[in-house]
Amino acid sequence: MRVLVIGPDIEKSKGGMSTVIKEINEDKDLRSNVEIDIFSSYVDGNKAYILLYSFIAIVKFILFYRNYDVYHIHCASYGSTFRKGIYIYLVKLFNKKAILHIHGAEYLVFFEKSKHKNLIIKILNKADLVIALSNEWKRNFEKTFHIENCIAIENGIDVEKYSSCSGVKKNNYNIVMLGRLGTRKGTYDLINTIERVVTHFPNLKCYMAGDGEINKCITLIEKKNLKKNVFCLGWVNLTRKTEILKDSNILVLPSYNEGLPMAILEGMASGKAIISTNVGAIPEVISSEKNGILIHPGDIEALENAIIRLFTDYNLVKEMSKNNRKKIIEEFSTKKMHEEILKCYRKVFI
Repeated sequence: MRVLVIGPDIEKSKGGMSTVIKEINEDKDLRSNVEIDIFSSYVDGNKAYILLYSFIAIVKFILFYRNYDVYHIHCASYGSTFRKGIYIYLVKLFNKKAILHIHGAEYLVFFEKSKHKNLIIKILNKADLVIALSNEWKRNFEKTFHIENCIAIENGIDVEKYSSCSGVKKNNYNIVMLGRLGTRKGTYDLINTIERVVTHFPNLKCYMAGDGEINKCITLIEKKNLKKNVFCLGWVNLTRKTEILKDSNILVLPSYNEGLPMAILEGMASGKAIISTNVGAIPEVISSEKNGILIHPGDIEALENAIIRLFTDYNLVKEMSKNNRKKIIEEFSTKKMHEEILKCYRKVFI
């Protein structure tokens, strides 16, 4: 069986979607069962560059990539859905099988705002199989898009890559936030919360690693006189990421919308206590009081209380650390995820 995995460039694009594709590309066990190639349909850049790159990619796809059995197409919301819709229609024109793997955290918000609801529904129904990131997403997709060909596969992570930074330390007041900086991820809520927490813990350090609204975040940090406490690192590679995780006890992600964020899985794989929000698939992964603390999005007081509580209860942090490492190995490894993806390939190929 020949499979073409379509999505953002795994070297030049940032984010969870490219990470998932990169993990598929590097899995020797998966490759021993099927022949897999990676096709870059998108790269980060300004709108003109994205449009030109996407157009050239579609032309290349039509000319040179017709002879695969299964096309595993990764998409997010907004423009990504319509770009990937072109690939879905081309694959069906080739009389081949298409799997649409949806990652966009604001997918249902995007759909409700869209003037092209019927087209979105047609795109999803055109696919032979739709993969959602959680059981809740699966239920919502089936109800909203009237699809019967949807299954849930949670994101997975290569646990061994985070073994070196696993565990927690006593008297550690460092926290880390991973992902695109901005309102949706709750970045400004976290900065505003830290302003309050530093009055109790002046040695607090918060490392924010990700692209997005970096300059706006730095401006707010300077305005609140937090330059000694909050550090915007920009996008970091795996080596730097594991360094800041090793130096921290807590991962915080106070998002307003999510699917199943890779940042949460990275924090769990690193054996960190998690503070996050009860949105998307996060409650399916984080059990409040067992391996983290969940709050409502935008609740700065609850976020402050959660951080202070974990700073003052090392035994709880240590227990959460142990539970997260155990849970990630048993339930959210790339091995388990790729076994489910392989089942999808075989299901549509038959």
